[in-house]
Amino acid sequence: MNKVMKSIFTAELALRQRVTSMHSSFFARLKDEKGDVPGWVLVVLMTTGLVTAIWTIAAPRLTAILKNSLDSMNGIR
Repeated sequence: MNKVMKSIFTAELALRQRVTSMHSSFFARLKDEKGDVPGWVLVVLMTTGLVTAIWTIAAPRLTAILKNSLDSMNGIR
């Protein structure tokens, strides 16, 4: 039984060392990451522009659909 416990303890210790090594390696690489702020700004601006353009084109039709739907709901009462 003592041999089994020693084997389990050795395996757990090796696993903990490996996880600790991976953890520190991950956070070291994460600190070096600068990010791509101009790229994200461009994505946000382009998405905002597209949504605004589509909304401008579709707003009258969406308003009409909503108005017709609400008018038909008033007729049900």
